[in-house]
Amino acid sequence: MRTHVGYERALARVAVVVAVVAATIAAPPATAAGPAADGFAGVTALGQVGTTGGAGGAVVTATTTAQFLDYIARPEPLVVQVRGTITLSTGTSDGMHDVASDKTIVGLGADARLVGGGLNIGLPVDDDVVSPPANAVHNVIIRNLSITGATDDLINVQMFSHHIWIDHNDFSNGDDGAVDIKRGSDFITVSWNRFHDHDKTLLLGHDDDNSAQDVGRLRVTYHHNYFDGSDQRNPRVRFGESVHVYNNYYRDNSYGVASAMNAGVVLEGNYFFSVNNPGRVDFSGDLGRMVARDNVLVECNHEIEVRGTVVEPRTYYAYTPHRAAEVPTVVPAGAGVGRV
Repeated sequence: MRTHVGYERALARVAVVVAVVAATIAAPPATAAGPAADGFAGVTALGQVGTTGGAGGAVVTATTTAQFLDYIARPEPLVVQVRGTITLSTGTSDGMHDVASDKTIVGLGADARLVGGGLNIGLPVDDDVVSPPANAVHNVIIRNLSITGATDDLINVQMFSHHIWIDHNDFSNGDDGAVDIKRGSDFITVSWNRFHDHDKTLLLGHDDDNSAQDVGRLRVTYHHNYFDGSDQRNPRVRFGESVHVYNNYYRDNSYGVASAMNAGVVLEGNYFFSVNNPGRVDFSGDLGRMVARDNVLVECNHEIEVRGTVVEPRTYYAYTPHRAAEVPTVVPAGAGVGRV
């Protein structure tokens, strides 16, 4: 539906105090390394009880590239605090640097930055592996970081990695994806991030021919993200179900969400302002499925395309969404760095 933007923003201002109080009441309990993950990252599955990152491990602080790369690759649980700017070189890895299991990587203050390279969460690609291996990377939290200028992805999650929480970050100017999730990865939440000055933002499922690894997996929650002029793939989904996209703020994008290859997306309580195609199921490859409810569309050129039924996220976890009219106030005020 289309509504008048001034009216909706007025409603949002009136409701913001109530909304913030409600969000605080609904917040999950904290762990030793910070608040608990919600959405699919908070689900107990695959032998992992939610996502706790480096909780229980030592707390270390990285101020240099060498320290950072050493800490994130260690096998034991660690809370890796990032102070200032860390430059990640391209080297022989195309600028992608591996993160081991049981890590919390968290920026200190509002100016912690990773520049020039990206983070890889996952084993090397192997098309012959079609079920989660025992050594799949798991239990990783990335929070309160600005990540920019990578020569490949800003964050890449692959090869059955699971229980990953990417929260309250700022993503911009990557050469490829901002946060790509693929090859059987599962039980992931991407929340309260700001995406800007970026083209291909969120890829979920990398290839139309990868059903053997992806069907029955790629369960991801995207909530309270600010898609601030990020052009496309917000996200672009193949095969995954359920994919829960709720309470995100879309502003000046070519398209919001695309569901293809029989993926199942629940699109709920989002606010789309000046988005050409807010939601699509007829995109490329086989048709996807999409259930849409309680979204607001303002100055958009097309309606949301819906098709079929999708397994409800409440099958897996409880959540309390904001009203869509509150999203233009709540999300920009809370998304990004310096707010945790």
